[in-house]
Amino acid sequence: MPLSRPWAMIFGLLLPATTLSTCAPPEPEAEEAPAEPSAPTRVVAIGDLHGDLQATRQALRMAGAIDAADRWIGGELVLVQTGDILDRGDEEEEIFSLFDDLKTQAEAAGGAVHVLNGNHELMNAYLDFRYVTDSALSSFGSGIEADPPDSLLASVDPGERARAAAFRPGGPVAQELASRPTGLVVGTSLFVHGGILPEHAEMGLDEMNRSIQAWLRNDDPQPEWIRGDRSPVWSRLYSDQPNLAACDTLSWVLNTLGVDRMVVGHTVQPTGITAFCGGRVWCIDVGMAAHYGGRPEVLEIRGDVVRSIR
Repeated sequence: MPLSRPWAMIFGLLLPATTLSTCAPPEPEAEEAPAEPSAPTRVVAIGDLHGDLQATRQALRMAGAIDAADRWIGGELVLVQTGDILDRGDEEEEIFSLFDDLKTQAEAAGGAVHVLNGNHELMNAYLDFRYVTDSALSSFGSGIEADPPDSLLASVDPGERARAAAFRPGGPVAQELASRPTGLVVGTSLFVHGGILPEHAEMGLDEMNRSIQAWLRNDDPQPEWIRGDRSPVWSRLYSDQPNLAACDTLSWVLNTLGVDRMVVGHTVQPTGITAFCGGRVWCIDVGMAAHYGGRPEVLEIRGDVVRSIR
């Protein structure tokens, strides 16, 4: 599968700045303030897919993003997938390719497709293949030369070396992952796989994304905070029946970042998409992949109106 197309993380139309006229004598013209990106009319978010192409297609059609031939029909729709395309299913590579194609088609139509990194994408980058199926292990990355192996690849089981060569920092698939954000703001909604905690908000989303992307490119060491329950891709603070203290923390984070809500995946919601903390966090991992036996469901955001589509 060709994995050379970059996946954009910035979208929006720039609004023209307002110019004020003054009375004589004329004053020097003030510099224009930076224009703000306009909020999209319609945003749809899709949760964890875990290598299930059929569930992916069902969710995309439910979202109004694709037709029966997998062509983009979403127009100016902004689509966000919150990570965990990898592991537990066999069709990872096909899903990567589908989203890659849809990104190009959406941009041509005035829309956008954003795919985030989840914990399973980053696990593969640090060569944790415990949840990779046998089929995916032998197929994804099979064209990557891993022979003769260097010292790192020599320490990996021979059957895993091709995938390790593809996914390790600096590898071709890791380079594609490096083009994705981990946290993304669209309009007044913040999207992340696990959850943004106060330390991430204080760091700033730009720096958080930059650190992870630099590691994936093999430019910097792996950030210490990328693993564990304080990681933005591992935290379940807001998605596992959050208590009042967790909701207070969420409010602080949202207020600090100037957004209205957070949308997260990672924690399967057995009854479908669930809102906690008075609708300030929406949990969209519905276990739709065959591994979990759930059914597709997506989240739609139109201005202040947020609803699930099933």
